[in-house]
Amino acid sequence: MKNLIFKKLLYDINVFFFITTISIASIIWIIQAVNFLDIISEDGHGIKVYFLYTIFSLPKIISKILPFIYFITLIQIITQYEKANTLMIYWINGISKMKFSNIIISISFIYFLFQLFMSTLFVPYSLDKGRSFFRSSNINLFSAIIKEKQFVDVIENLTIFSDKKNNNFLENIIIKEKINNVESQIIVAKNGEFIDQDNNKSILLKDGKIITTSENNQNIIDFENFNLNLNKFNTNTITTPKIQEMNSKNLVKCLFFLSNQIKEGENFFFPGCTLQIKDAVFAEVLKRFCLPFSIVIIGALSSMLIVLNKNDELYKRQNIFIFIITIITIFITELFIDFSTANLIRMIIYPLTLILLFIIIYFFQYYKLKKETN
Repeated sequence: MKNLIFKKLLYDINVFFFITTISIASIIWIIQAVNFLDIISEDGHGIKVYFLYTIFSLPKIISKILPFIYFITLIQIITQYEKANTLMIYWINGISKMKFSNIIISISFIYFLFQLFMSTLFVPYSLDKGRSFFRSSNINLFSAIIKEKQFVDVIENLTIFSDKKNNNFLENIIIKEKINNVESQIIVAKNGEFIDQDNNKSILLKDGKIITTSENNQNIIDFENFNLNLNKFNTNTITTPKIQEMNSKNLVKCLFFLSNQIKEGENFFFPGCTLQIKDAVFAEVLKRFCLPFSIVIIGALSSMLIVLNKNDELYKRQNIFIFIITIITIFITELFIDFSTANLIRMIIYPLTLILLFIIIYFFQYYKLKKETN
């Protein structure tokens, strides 16, 4: 009987959590996807790159909202059980309130492990995978990023100006291309047309001049038709991995280098790991490996609801108080990370503080329930 009761509790928590997570994550993802539209309109990437990049950002959204959704789930299920007198079934079957609280905390540990997997493995992989589509993508929608009477420089080493634009046709064009550190060329043309044949993108320019500048030399060439290959250009979209996209193994490796092997004047250890990002690396380590433990603290705080008596006049106020305290705890555990990145000692204090907070909450609840039974 007890196993059936616990299975029902776990089932209710999982179902409500799943439905709420999918609903809220979908809303946030849609809003974020709209904000990512500049990948097409400004950076010139294709629909496929945009869609894949936004899809692979979804795990980060889920991981970010998971603690809050789990808290809402526990509040909803426990309150619902209390109002429907479902908890009486537990007490009648000899399950103490402390036992019930331990079950909630045990379930919280399961969600903690899931969040730990998300933050240390799945989220960094998905973010890096999403960024990889930029690395392997060239500019697919050149015509979309060109604006009339505007200098467009979202393409690396290339600036384009057009006085007029009609779909793929341009008039009064100025193109500046940086060839290398000492050489560049400016192309001036009366008109031009974007051409895309077999994934070979180019712009056919007519009636113009090519002005090539190299150090102190300058050459001018007139042309009637000139085909500028566009496949060689890349967007200015950031393609190098960010700290959030660094896999956890390299992140810990970077932490080790930054903490123990810094030599005077040395500021680079391996690609993506530099002395300039030391604080950000420390913060990311805490977010991935320590912050998920806040879910266990949330479980302990939420289980405090069973201590309350629904017939008490202060029941609603106490409910609200626990709700506010838990919300504050969620925010503080994240904000406190910024104060824990100065050195390794502060980093160690952060997880110890989380564990101590859990112990205080747990034994406070134990004391209250023991006092209630006496």
